[in-house]
Formats: sequence, structure tokens, C-alpha cells
Amino acid sequence: MHEEREDRLRSPFQRDRDRIVHCTAFRRLKHKTQVFIRPEGDHFRTRLTHSLEVAQVARSIARPLGLDEDLTEAIALAHDLGHTPFGHAGERALSAALGEYGGFDHNLQSLRVVTRLERRYARYDGLNLSRASLEGLVKHNGPLKGKMSALSPVVVELNEALDLDLENYAGAEAQIAAISDDIAYDAHDIDDGLRSGLLHLEDLVEVPLTARIIGELKQAFPTLERSRFAAELTRRLITVMITDVLVETARRLEETGAASACAVTHAGKPTVGFSENLAREEKELKGFLFSRLYRHESVMRAAHAGEAIVTDLFNRLQSEPELLPEVWQAQVDMADERRRARRAADYIAGMSDGFAVAEHRRLFDHTPDLG
Repeated sequence: MHEEREDRLRSPFQRDRDRIVHCTAFRRLKHKTQVFIRPEGDHFRTRLTHSLEVAQVARSIARPLGLDEDLTEAIALAHDLGHTPFGHAGERALSAALGEYGGFDHNLQSLRVVTRLERRYARYDGLNLSRASLEGLVKHNGPLKGKMSALSPVVVELNEALDLDLENYAGAEAQIAAISDDIAYDAHDIDDGLRSGLLHLEDLVEVPLTARIIGELKQAFPTLERSRFAAELTRRLITVMITDVLVETARRLEETGAASACAVTHAGKPTVGFSENLAREEKELKGFLFSRLYRHESVMRAAHAGEAIVTDLFNRLQSEPELLPEVWQAQVDMADERRRARRAADYIAGMSDGFAVAEHRRLFDHTPDLG
């Protein structure tokens, strides 16, 4: 978006990755929910550790395919920068609160973070990432064909400046980042679920994908302690999924004959993906996790409390913008209701779980219990 001289020591994509790692929003992910809100213990995933794990999986796929690892890693590390406190519970609350103001989506919020909300550089707002990284963030979940009339203003602005080819697929690196997100949270949510006691190894025998691995492990290590067994299950599940993606992506490349980045984006279908069999099994695994873990009573109880906190904060800060820090009141016409609402949402979305609780306690007499 803003011209800069080339870095003599780093490629544009290495520079993108470094700017993402050093930005404030990335550090805040350390204290934002992945699945468990304010868990006891130090071993559960946060949004930061999840992002690092996605990047590791993504590089493991990009390297054998001869793709740009730095671009892949940059997109993977940035994909959750816009996540709210309390994970998807916070996102649901902001989406409902902003219903008449264009809604809220954490993917679009990630774009707002890297193009507008980070204030680190003398000549511009945002991180001034490369076109390829921005295109990957916009389209990593697929093209926006048929959605052009409903585009977010931040996407419209980017597209006008950089021509993001919105009706076609993202490049292979962005597609890898997207599927690596699925691989990471499938495997690591199982690990956290087992650690929390909300899932049991016996439950996972119901799912074909994990049942197969569990059977192999029981045969090879019949007396292995449960903690090592769970870790080995997670490791092998990641390996199975990565291997499947590599084989299937190679097959699709051969089938389409795509031999360039442009050919991949104009292939008319995803180039990176699971095989038909593994895609079906992975969908079954997601359904299992949704019903047994994400909708577990204890997880939902904390999620409802998180939603209530975010809703209260939005209603208060949107109606009384003078409660926002001075820097957040500046440069926005607070008389404009839509802009005032978006400003409050931007401020809340950037909060860590702990800061959101502290702000709620400052502004309200009673704060819902997350325990």
C-alpha cells in the first residue's frame, strides 16, 4: 500500500513475517483463548501457541512442495491477529452487537489489524505487508466470487489499491495456511481435551481417523502410559494429515498441469487439500470435537460468561465513547454512530482475556464468573 525500498537482507515475505511477529496484536495472542477460557495450568493452548503450531505445520507442507516458506509462514502467523478475547464466544458477541453496522468477522479484523490498527511506523498505519500476504489473508478460505456486493470496506480499499483478484483462488501458500489451521486445531484440541479430562481415549475410538491410529499404538506399545499415548496420538495424527495433503496436492497439480502461481489461482478449484477419504474422516472428527468438546457444559458455561462480558463492554463503550482511552477517541468522529461502534469493537477485539475481565470490573459492579 505504501512504497518502500527493498530490504537488502530479507525478502519481502521474510520482512512480512518479521513485522507480524513483532507487532502488538501478535503478542496479545499469548493471553487469548483457543478452546479453554482462563484454564488452570500452563499447558493448554492459547491463540498464540495455536498460531505458532499452524505456522510449523504450514512450513512442513510448503517445503516438500517447493513453495515459499516465508510467505506461507507469514499468512499462517497473521491469520488469527483479529481474534477477540474469549475465542469464538467473543466473536459471536461482537458479531451480534455489530449486526446493524456491518457485523464482525475475525478474518476481516486481522486485515484491519495489519492495514490500519497497528501504529508502529512513522509514515503509515498498519504493517504495510506485501500484496501476496494481504491477498492470502483475504482469500485463504476461498475466492469471494458472488460476494462482491457485500465486501467489507477494508477489503474494498485493499482491492482498489492492489487488485487482489478476488474472484479467483488464493495462491498455494495461502491455501496451505488454511488447511494447516484445520490440522493444528484438530490435533491439538484433542490433546488439550484429553489433558482437561473432557475427552477420553476410549471416546476417540468412535472416530475412524483416530481409531485407526489408536489401534496401531496399542499394538506397538501395549503398556504405554496414557500421557505418552496421548502425545503420540497427536503427533501421528498430524503426520497422517500432512502426508495426505502432500500426496493429494501433488496429484491435483499433476491433474491440472498448474506450473505457476498464476495457474494455481486460476485453476477453478483448490489445489491444496485432503484426499476424498481423509476429507470425509476429518469432517467426522470435527463433528465429534464439536459435540464432545466445544459444546461441553463446562466449556459452554465459560463461553456464555465471555460473551456477556464482551456484550457489556461494547454496549457501554459504544454509548459512552469518552470511556475509551484518549488515543482510541482520536481521529474518529464520535458523533457518527457507525464509526463509534466500529471503534469500540476494534478496541475490544484487541483485548486479552484478562484485560477484558479487568475492564469489565472497572466499568461494572458485577462481572460474570469464567470458572
